[in-house]
Formats: sequence, C-alpha cells, structure tokens
Amino acid sequence: MPHDDPKDHPKPNRLVGSRSPYLLHHAHNPVDWYPWDEEAFARARETDRPVFLSIGYSTCHWCHVMERESFEDPEVAAILNESFVSIKVDREERPDIDQVYMGICQMMTGHGGWPLTVILTPDRRPFFAGTYFPKTSRLGRLGLTDLLPQVATLWRERRYDVLTAATEITTLAQQSAEAKRNDSSGASAKDGASLLAEGFAQLKLAYDARHGGFGSRPKFPQPHNLSFLLHYQPLMDEPHALAMVEHTLQQMRLGGIYDQLDGGFHRYSTDERWLLPHFEKMLYDQALLLVAYLDAYEATGKAQYALVAGEIAEYVRSRLTSPAGAFFSAEDADTEGEEGLFYTWREPEIRELLEPAAAELVIRTYGIARQGNFADEATGRKTGQNVLHVSAGGGWNALLEPDPELAEARRRLLAAREQRTRPFLDDKVLTDWNGLMIGALARAAQVLRQPGYATIAARAADFILAGAIDGDGRLLHRYRDGHWDVGGFLDDYAYLAWGLTELYWATWRVEYLQTAARLVRQALTLFADQSDGAFFLTAHDAEELLTRSKPTYDGATPSGNAVMLLNLVRLARLLGQVEFEEAAARLADALSAAATGQPSAHTFFLVALALALGSSTEVVIAGDPAAPETVALLAAAATHRQPGLLLLSLPIGEDQRKMLTDIAPWTAKLPDSGPTAVAYVCSGGACRLPVTGPEDLEKALL
Repeated sequence: MPHDDPKDHPKPNRLVGSRSPYLLHHAHNPVDWYPWDEEAFARARETDRPVFLSIGYSTCHWCHVMERESFEDPEVAAILNESFVSIKVDREERPDIDQVYMGICQMMTGHGGWPLTVILTPDRRPFFAGTYFPKTSRLGRLGLTDLLPQVATLWRERRYDVLTAATEITTLAQQSAEAKRNDSSGASAKDGASLLAEGFAQLKLAYDARHGGFGSRPKFPQPHNLSFLLHYQPLMDEPHALAMVEHTLQQMRLGGIYDQLDGGFHRYSTDERWLLPHFEKMLYDQALLLVAYLDAYEATGKAQYALVAGEIAEYVRSRLTSPAGAFFSAEDADTEGEEGLFYTWREPEIRELLEPAAAELVIRTYGIARQGNFADEATGRKTGQNVLHVSAGGGWNALLEPDPELAEARRRLLAAREQRTRPFLDDKVLTDWNGLMIGALARAAQVLRQPGYATIAARAADFILAGAIDGDGRLLHRYRDGHWDVGGFLDDYAYLAWGLTELYWATWRVEYLQTAARLVRQALTLFADQSDGAFFLTAHDAEELLTRSKPTYDGATPSGNAVMLLNLVRLARLLGQVEFEEAAARLADALSAAATGQPSAHTFFLVALALALGSSTEVVIAGDPAAPETVALLAAAATHRQPGLLLLSLPIGEDQRKMLTDIAPWTAKLPDSGPTAVAYVCSGGACRLPVTGPEDLEKALL
C-alpha cells in the first residue's frame, strides 16, 4: 500500500473522521489538513491566512507522489501549518468543487490534472493554480518549498495585488460560466445531421491508423467515441467508422493497458501503443468499455468481442463487487509506493516460475524483455520490469482458441501474482458509477444471453435503492463504512436512470422502469436550467460555489446532460410522456449549441441526438414473462435490438400491470392478452394488430 503508516505520525489531523478513502490516506500527515467545510474558511478568516486547496482521488499516482514527497515531509508541513489553512478534497466525492477549480486552473494555466493545487483567499476566490508540485524546484518545475514562502510573502506584503488578481480571476470564471449558459440557447437540434457528420470527420482526423484510438500520448480509451462511431456506421452506411472501432478495441485488448492475466482495463496508456499504462483500474472504465465491446459484438457478430466483454464482467464480479452487491470504485496504481509493482514482471521471475518451454512461450507471446519494457515516467529509464502485452502475431484471433500450454502458464503466473501485495482497493460506493455498471451488466445479460449478469446488476441496484434515498426522496452520492452521504449530483440521477432502464429490459421488473422515470422527473425539478433546458451539475439548493457548472462535454465519463438526453428520449417514447419529449427537445437544442464547432468532444450527446432525430418503434409484449411463448416473443424482439426499438413487457398480474400503466398510460388501452402471449408493434403513436408468434413478430419488425 503506497500510503504512510499511521505509526510514523501517531497524532491524526482533522481528516481522521472522514469516510473518504482519499482523505483518510492523509489523516496522519503532519499537515494540519481540514476537510472542505465552514470551519476551515472561518479559521482562514480568523488567522488572516490564505487557503491551500489540494484536490485528488485515492487511486491517483501523482497524488501519491506528492503526498510522499511533500505532505509527509515535516519541512513542507511546517510551512503550510504556519502560513496557510490547508484543505483536502476528494474529487470523486465532491465533483462540484473539483469542476469549479479545475476549470479555473485550466483557464489560468492552459492545462489541468490531479493532484490539483489551488491557493484561495479566505472567501474562496483563487489567485494561484497548478497541478503537481515537487518538494523542491527541479527541471524548471517550481517546488513547494520555494512556492509557498513566496505566496506567504505576497499575502503579507502585497495584499492589494493578490486580492485584485483574485477578483479578476473570479470575475473571468463567472463570466465564462455565464457565457457558456448563454451560448447554449442558439442552435437547434435541426442541425443534428451536420453535427453528426462533423463529429465523425473530427474523430477520423484524430484517429491513429497505426495503433488505434485517438490522438497520441497519453492515450485514453474514450469508449463514448467508439459508441458514437458504432451508432454512426449503420446510420450513414460508413464502413470506416466500424473499422476504426474494431482496430481500437482489438489493439487495446492486446496491449498493456489490459490486464492480460486477470482482466480489466487500466486507466490510460502513457504511450501511443497502448503498452505502458497508468495502472489504476476504475469502475467507470470497465462499465463503458464493457458496453463498447458489447456494441461491437452486436454490430459484427464476432465472438472475440463477446469474449472480452465477458472477461471485463468477470473482473468486476470478482474484484470490484462488495459482499452486499454494490460495486467498489477502483483499484490503485501503486503497490508499496511503486507504480505497477503488482502487475509487472522481470524476465528471471518468469523463468523461475515456469518450465523452460512454457517460459519461452510466455516471453515470446507477451513481449518480455531482459532489460524490461516499462520505463520510469519521471526519468525515462528502463526498470527491468515488463508490462505483459500480446506481441506475437495472430493474438486477436487466438482468443477464440487459446493455446492450452499458454493458458496453464497464465494460471501459474496469476497464482504467483496473487501472493504479492494487492493494490489498495477504493471501497467507496458511488451512485453514478454504480449506475453505469448496472446498465453495462444489464446490457451484457441481454446481448450475451447470460441472465447471471442481470442478477449481479439487480443486487447492486437493490442496494442503491434501499439506501441511497434520503428522507426527502432524493438521491445520495456516496456510501462507505455503513453510511450514505453527500447530496446527489446530476450524474447520479442520469447514470442511475440509464442503468435502471437497461435493467428493466434485462429483468422485466416494472419497479426499475418506474424508478428510472421518477429519477428523470426529479432531475427536471432539481437540476434543469429553465432558461435553456440544460442541466446543472448541482441541485438548485446545493452549496453555492464560485460558479455553477453545467457540463456538456464528455470527460472520462459521458456528460450527465448527454445521458439525461438519452433517458428523456427513450422514456418519452417508451412511456408516452409528453413532458419528457418537450424536455428532450429543449435539451437537444442547448447541447447542439454547446457542441457546435467541437462535436467530437460531445460524442455521447451525438449518440443521444441520433436517437432523438430518428424514428422509433415500441413493441409491447403482453403475457406472463416466465411463460415459454412470452419468452419466445421477447427473444425475437431482442434479436432486432437497435437504438430506435424500445420494448415493454405488459404483465398479467393486476398490481404489476397497474404499475406499468401508471407510468405508461397509453398501454392501458391495450387489451389483456388472455391465455396466449401477444406482441403489439407501435410507431408514430399507433399500434398494429397484435401478433402471437415469434416468426410473425420478426416479420413485423423488418
């Protein structure tokens, strides 16, 4: 574990009472840390000190480095404790604070990242921002022991200049936020076709034809880009879109960004070849990449994509699933203070563990070099360690028929690796990320015809819905150590509603669809900007920060606004809710304006926009969901699954039927199926005569 042993600093600071794993990592630093609360800012005002704000997350490699170099160091701690009030924020727990100050850092410096370092006035206005700082200055990078005394001197001796700068920076940030709000009311969703084409053109230009993916180093998976291309390909009959997706998915699975022994994807690749990753494994990456591989399997029918999807799902089940059924957040990059130590191998280790022939096979297949292929990121020097990646030819096709000798060697390597100290597990449960994984596993259950995945997803959903609702019926964001806390953000509502809708299609439990509709309706009340129809990240009654974020572009996860558009469009058509249809139109207009000029930064919105602009077909299957004839109709409809095909199962039980007709009143007009299951195919607000057999349903859907 990369974090300081509490025995080294037996006196804890104020973070010791936190439930955030990230804050708890710093609870025994000699720095007198505060959490983000009014006490900290009151202390800054009372002592007339600036605030040193540090934002990160528990599996962030460079956050660990800065902690070991500086926050565990008595010299740095003494400077901070004497001249500043120091605040730690977990960006995964408080994305609202992170978005505000990350945006300011990017505005001031042209770049961002974590750890995020911002220095504020006691009234929370920033006047300095950056990311990672070493203890001492080196290689042109300013160190904290030089920076902090300079800032303290400026605060004492040039206060007017500091406050003037803080006022100017704050004003610029607020004007920028206001301008973005105003800019999102001009374009119309009628421009959608050109936005889709421009988004494709931009991705095509950024595409790395040699290694797959987009851009150069560092290279991120960006699965929402792949999902857009998979939607764009059939819409525009563009084969190159599918080719880009296939090449990227294949290269990632064969690369070092993928854990070749135990499954699951690391956060990103530091090089353009997908070889040398940052080793943290995030829940959201597994969810979004699982969906991308499932979409590719549906688009191509190639079994390798289904196989990789199954590997990802198994990794999540075995490593990131809590005993109660919810999903943990991440596994760390570092072990015992060294990045990738758990995952990398030296050639002599391989030869010692395996028989000579098996060792040679592993060395050849996985690109093991005596000098190593893994370089220290700071120095660039080879460490002798190797990241396993498939270097032998034919690796992608070989997934279907693995070499038995290689499979046995992999099992032995995995068993040996399990004897090492595992990376730290971030065991907090986040509602939004759980929503993504619930939806991904529900999709896996449908696409792969594996109901066990739906069972796993349902356990997580039931855990969330049993605890993450406060006394006012509103979502909470974070669970850990037996407690739910932090008011829900837009992403919590958007992602969970998406996940529950997918889970409804995997289980046909009406309560999941009912809850999804309730969450979307709540979001319209709590987060919607009535001036343009887009959604803020925070609720109307949330803590007031310097600016109020309204994120429209995709980051590591899709924009909450884009996911909410998808929810609104699907639920409006599925349930016949005019309120949702009108909200979707307003939101599509706002997002179209925001995406103009840079649609490739809004690719999940483009996925939702393609659905919004297209026609849809609603299929209602009436009958006992467990009866063979109903199952046959549901299976026939599922084989024609496409973005515009939306399914409803009309139960035969009075209570369940009423639950559905309450949220989808139009289904109340459909007659009871009687003893035989029937399917109604509807579009444009009208339904055809019912059909009773799967063959007839398939014909009706052609």
